[in-house]
Amino acid sequence: MENFGLFITIILVFALIALFTLFITIKQGNIGVVTVFGKYRRILRPGLNVRIPFIEVVHSRVSVQNRSVELSFQATTIDQANVNFKAMLLFSVLNQNEETIKNVAFKFVDKDSFMTALTRTIEGSIRSFVATKKQAEILSLRTEIVQEVKKQLDQTLEGWGYHLIDLQLNDIAFDETIMKSMAKVVASHNLRAAAENEGQALLITKTKGAEAEGNAIKIAAEAEKIASQLRGQGVALFREEVAKGMSQAAKEIQSANLDASFILFSMWTEAIRHFAEHGQGNTIFLDGSADNMQRTLQQMMSVSKASSLTTEEEKK
Repeated sequence: MENFGLFITIILVFALIALFTLFITIKQGNIGVVTVFGKYRRILRPGLNVRIPFIEVVHSRVSVQNRSVELSFQATTIDQANVNFKAMLLFSVLNQNEETIKNVAFKFVDKDSFMTALTRTIEGSIRSFVATKKQAEILSLRTEIVQEVKKQLDQTLEGWGYHLIDLQLNDIAFDETIMKSMAKVVASHNLRAAAENEGQALLITKTKGAEAEGNAIKIAAEAEKIASQLRGQGVALFREEVAKGMSQAAKEIQSANLDASFILFSMWTEAIRHFAEHGQGNTIFLDGSADNMQRTLQQMMSVSKASSLTTEEEKK
């Protein structure tokens, strides 16, 4: 009876253990992989699941959430420049299909082996791409590097059951010696550009100054030309008015039976009066003797007679 009681106790304990192991919970964002005696059997979705106690074993829990990893490595360009990369890799399980989950669970021995293969594959792809470029091109090819890596890795990762979501190259740096030389090159380019800009500005300034000076000379010459024309027209009008006045005076003198020399004498005295009133300090020497005045009047009358003869011949 004692043996029978012990047997019943063992059965009850075994039943309790089986009852507790009958149910299993899979957390959200994970999928359980079940094996039977080491062989794949089925998958368990998130939530409460039922399994065969002691026979079905949860081999692993595969996370279907996005995962990230940081990478730091070095690559060499075609012109033998070392480039240091710091990257952030974002990846996830391709989908929740049974075949995909099976690949994720059994392709690699453990998670560390998968991470090593993933990082080394990405590093190799970037190194292969960088090895075909020059150091001066690398900084401007950030997007092209990411696209090249994705193109090469998509098919490989799908075979492993994963998908590369994004690859961010957070930092691209060269060795200290190369960085200093690049800084000197940039500085020399900037100095040369500044010198060229300064020379161009000076050329523009001088060109505009010369154009302005030329335009000023042109305007002054045009103004002088117009002034000369106006002065000529003024002199011509003055002469015309003088001639009209003299003609009118001559007619009045003739009608009064006066000598024509009286006009000349009057012009002589008016000229002397004008000099005296409007002179600005200039000295004019005039011979005011009676003989000189008579001689001057005779000369002016000769000019007047000659002008009259010329006018009469032109009328004929």
